[in-house]
Formats: sequence, structure tokens, C-alpha cells
Amino acid sequence: MTAMDRRKTIKVGVVGVGRGSNFAASLGEHLGMKLVALCDTWEQRLQALGDQLRVATYLDYDRFLEHDMDAVILANYFHQHAPFAIRALQAGKHVMSETSACFTLAEGVALVEAVEKSGKIYMFAENYPYMLFNQEMRRIYQSGKIGRFMYGEGEYIHPMDADSINRISPGVNHWRNWIPATYYCTHSLAPIMFITDTRPVKVSGFVVPVAEDDPVRPRTVRRSDAASMIALRMDNGAVVKLLQVGLRGEGIWVRIHGSRGQMENLRHDDRSMVRLRIERYHEAPARPVDRIYAPRFPEHHQRALKAGHGGGDFFVNYHFARAIRSGEQPYLDVYRGVAMSIVGILAYRSALQDSGALEVPDFRKRSARRQYADDHWSPDPAQRRPGQPAPSIFGDIKPARQALTYARRIWKSVGYHGD
Repeated sequence: MTAMDRRKTIKVGVVGVGRGSNFAASLGEHLGMKLVALCDTWEQRLQALGDQLRVATYLDYDRFLEHDMDAVILANYFHQHAPFAIRALQAGKHVMSETSACFTLAEGVALVEAVEKSGKIYMFAENYPYMLFNQEMRRIYQSGKIGRFMYGEGEYIHPMDADSINRISPGVNHWRNWIPATYYCTHSLAPIMFITDTRPVKVSGFVVPVAEDDPVRPRTVRRSDAASMIALRMDNGAVVKLLQVGLRGEGIWVRIHGSRGQMENLRHDDRSMVRLRIERYHEAPARPVDRIYAPRFPEHHQRALKAGHGGGDFFVNYHFARAIRSGEQPYLDVYRGVAMSIVGILAYRSALQDSGALEVPDFRKRSARRQYADDHWSPDPAQRRPGQPAPSIFGDIKPARQALTYARRIWKSVGYHGD
């Protein structure tokens, strides 16, 4: 692949004007990137953002791909990224895709092979590894201070009130209303993989049912389970626990235990601060060193501080632009993106099989791809076929009439009038 001229502006199109509006607004001269087009099916919101940013707008994705641009950022629906990415790669565009990379194992195989065939850059837009504390913990781990990775924990706990849930998930079959509780696991897994350079090889999934006295669920049309815990074995032998989604006690937390020490971000006050404990029991004096401090970003500190998701939103754009210019795939490449994404799929499969351990295939290997090229197992209600899973371990739970009435009122307030 020929690297792009460093002086040339990278012309970018964004798909999805919800989350995509953040990407669209953050592109600029400081990255050598320029927004040139937007695409969405929600015409009113699309036109409003297009007018605001003064760029071309498209309701049709194929016509959007014909626009003169170098790269596409996918911020469309969670379960539709891989097909959109493959079409963009086939159209000769570089791709940065929001989570998740794929929604079935077959899609993961197809995506990997499309990237390899295209010769284009593919970046998985998982922003949590680039938060301040996670970048600092990667630096510490890579220095060898805490020794070999032995155990880790990643948490992404994000409860919401009913009105907020309904605003961001308009429609009974909006993906947020039926996505199984294990699928949204990359925010908890990606930092651990990034810090330690390890990959998952075995997965067991556990699902947490909705509590009978939950005051939020009866006012939404969600029909998946409340939360999930995923246990992993990594390729170096380490064990990892992931906890995600709808429990009380909101927080983003990462903890890493090594053979010589331990580190984590704080759970209270300034959660971007890092606690580092080095235990030198093999040295004299055998006294642990315990330190809590506020780190700095390794580069672009001030600009990153102003970006969303703890600085992560700046760095995904930054590394995407750098990869395009260098012609070298980014750290969060298609192989890592697919590996993280299929953990959520396999964890749900495990949960439905009494949480037995399943292998996480390595799609860098063609032999592994062949085994899963036709694995279309999916909870998507639009693709429901015999043998496909329901959104909950208790089956396909229908929303109550009162919940639907309440949700429709909120949907109408954000301009959505369908079911």
C-alpha cells in the first residue's frame, strides 16, 4: 500500500448522525481531516446536521459511497457495522467502525477477508483504551514494572433513567431494546487487551436477570437481560472478569494484577487517577510502594482533555488519520476488533449453555475462519429463524402495553413517530 501524502487532506464521510455527530464535529485541520459528507436514514436529523456543518447529505448509502472521499467513519447501528464496512472497503475507502465490528461470527470472517483483500486501513473505533488512565496503565505495563499479567477486571456499568433510555432507542426493534446483555463488552475488554497485549482464547458467559422491583424497566420496551459477567482465559494464561451494562453503581474501572504489582484507576473522586502498587518482596527492604497520582496523556494532552469519553474520542480519530497517512494498520486493527466483538457473541452462546467454556477463534488464521464462515447465529429479530436465540435467556419477552405507551410519548418528543 502506498502511504498517503502527508500534506494531503483526508476527506471523510460519516454514517449515522446520532453518535456520528461527535465524529463529524471533531474532524478538522489539527488532524489533517475534512468532513465532506453525511449519511443516515433519519432525513430530518440528517438535513439539520448537514446544514449546520455545510456538507453533502445522503439517504442512500451506495450514493454516499460514490462521493469524492478517502475514508468512511461508521457510527450506524450496532448490529449493522460489518456489512457497511465491507461495502465501503469494496468501494476503495478506508474504514473506521464503531463497536461492534461484527454481529455474527460469519460477519467477522467476511470482514477480516474484505480488509485483507482491499489493502485499505480498517480501524476499530473503541475509544476506552485511549482514556487517560488506560494509556498510563499501558505505559506502566509495557515498562515491566508490575511483571507478567496474571488477572484483570474491566467494568462498564451504565444504568440510565427510563426517559434517557427511550430517547436513545426509539422504536420497539431499535437495537438497544433487544441486544443481549453480553454483546456490549468491548468497553470493558478493550482496555485490558490494549494494556497487556493479550487476546482472549476461552470464554464463559453469565447473564444477570432483571430484578422484579426494577423501577425503570416497566417504562421501557427493552426485552434483554439486565447485565452480564464474562470470564475469559487470555493467550498468556491470565484470567479476566468483565462486568457490563445495567447494574446500579455507574462506573468505568480497570484493574490489572501482575506478578510484581497491581494497578487500577480510582473508583471515586477523580476516576482518571491511577493507583500503582509495586510489591518488592524479593528485595530488601521488602516494603510495598503504593502511589496514587494523576497521569498525563503521552501526547496531545490539552487537546485530548477537551475531547469526549475521557480523551478517547480524540485519539481514535488521531490514530485513524495516522494509519491512513503511514499506510500501516493501527493497533486496534480488524483482527483485534473482531476478537473483542465475537467475545460478546460467544459469551451469550455460553450463557444459554449453562455458562460452559467456549473457544474464541483466532481469525488471523485461515483455518479458524473456515470453521465459522457460515455461522450466522444471531438474536436480531429481523433475522429470526429456527435455532436463533432470543434477546433474553428467558426468551423473547414482549413489552407491556403500558411500557409501549410511555415509550411512544418519549419517542415522539425526539421526532420519532413509528413503532
